[in-house]
Amino acid sequence: MQQYLRAGLIDELTLVVAPLLAGAGERLFDNVADALQNYQVTEMVSSTIATHLTVQRR
Repeated sequence: MQQYLRAGLIDELTLVVAPLLAGAGERLFDNVADALQNYQVTEMVSSTIATHLTVQRR
């Protein structure tokens, strides 16, 4: 995912953020801060269970 973000190959990304610990793994947005400047959150819907984000390339 990080390679695709850095290369600008993702036009739209839908994320669901929920407070759940699912074990070890790689963090999605580590080391891609420079690439994220090319994206913006276009929609955010929150509930008590999760937050739904739509992120689009500028």
